[in-house]
Amino acid sequence: MPSSWVYWLCLKPDNRPSRNHRLDAPTVPVGARGSSSSKMSGVEDTFRKFAMYGDTAASGSDMTGKNFSKLCKECGVMDGRAVTSTDVDIVFNKVKSKGARTITFAQFQEAMKELCGKRFKGKAPEEALQAVYGLIEGKEPGNVGVTKATKAGAVERLTDTSKYTGSHKERFDESGKGKGLAGREDQVDTSGYVGAYKGAGTYDKTH
Repeated sequence: MPSSWVYWLCLKPDNRPSRNHRLDAPTVPVGARGSSSSKMSGVEDTFRKFAMYGDTAASGSDMTGKNFSKLCKECGVMDGRAVTSTDVDIVFNKVKSKGARTITFAQFQEAMKELCGKRFKGKAPEEALQAVYGLIEGKEPGNVGVTKATKAGAVERLTDTSKYTGSHKERFDESGKGKGLAGREDQVDTSGYVGAYKGAGTYDKTH
């Protein structure tokens, strides 16, 4: 007879646990289970956002090495000391499938297990892993939907025709409008008048 049932028989009837209850089963507080589940949901949400970064056609189910490195850097997993970019690249190649260029969320979790010990030295493995997940949970990629503005001063200097010199200056009129072909080539005057003659075209009007 198992020792656990000997213990059960020795108890008073009122103190005996149910026959369906395992005496050796660990008890996990309900609140702790909910907290862990909520954290993983936040981590997975972050994974999907970074997986889709820079690729509008991406489904968010797998992540490239470039985006994996971006996540690690922006979330603080890669701190440049305990965890470097080299560490991140090595772990990515270790967890991904042979011949694949991306990793799934399950493989991402394996990668975090590899990195958490380096990032939080001295902590127990599970504690270190939860600390890493705490860095990642709820984060978003930087520069999402942001286009860097071009410096107006530089553009103005390049497009201000009044500052053009030499042959470039001849390509625009006083208002800054391009002269087209006339500004790029010397036009031959076939009117019969001497060049720069101010009365050109007035003969028919006076006779």
